[in-house]
Amino acid sequence: MRKVRGTELILPLIIVTVAGLLGPARARSLETIRSAGVLGLCAHPNSLPFASKAGDPPGFQVELGQALARELGVSLRLDWIITQYQMRSAGCDILLDVIADREAQGETHLRISKPYYRTGVALAVPSASTLTSFKSLNEHTKVGVQVGSVAAMIISQRHVPTSTFGFESDSLEALSNNEIDAAAVTPTVASYFNLTHPDKALRILDRDESTVDLNWNVAVGMVRLDDALREAMDGALDRLRTDGTVDRIYKSYGVVLQAPR
Repeated sequence: MRKVRGTELILPLIIVTVAGLLGPARARSLETIRSAGVLGLCAHPNSLPFASKAGDPPGFQVELGQALARELGVSLRLDWIITQYQMRSAGCDILLDVIADREAQGETHLRISKPYYRTGVALAVPSASTLTSFKSLNEHTKVGVQVGSVAAMIISQRHVPTSTFGFESDSLEALSNNEIDAAAVTPTVASYFNLTHPDKALRILDRDESTVDLNWNVAVGMVRLDDALREAMDGALDRLRTDGTVDRIYKSYGVVLQAPR
């Protein structure tokens, strides 16, 4: 089984792939999108802070999707899917928070926009923890990791004991209950946990950029290989980043974005 590069199974749309199961989807060109007056966004229905079908809050993917649709002069249609294999039947045009890496997207056939922020895997620790980085982990520190993730593999190779979880939120709950010493998670999900659990707030250590596989840029993934759509999406992102819209949307979910590299 291919290792999951990220650490959150609620993002199977962008990082979990099986060779041969997913071919190019029949999505629409920019001309067709504008003619129909609607942009389709594929999102998970129960994956806050990313997206939520319940709509309270809707999730930053939904809010950013609405802003991108406005920039294109169309409305947003939400296509709720659980796994990326449903992209073709859903008929969506874009996915958000996609890893901006050709190798990572080799089997999804997604066209990638300009990156709009940088993230990866960080360590969340209790506020009183003496841990300062991945390098400070040792044989006495148990770390929560997502099952099958690259982080799990790398940390295990360093002979650090791990405890596996299906979702980042589960590892953060275990950490807040003192069941583990640290959790290897995305800063995005850890930040949202702190926002929604102020009584259990955790300290999020800086990412270690020296480990390439634990850091990546994030972009919009376009299902159709359409140059005009990519150019329009890049322009929309530039405007929304310049006027602060992207930062404001993510900040409302407790997430402070870092510029892409």
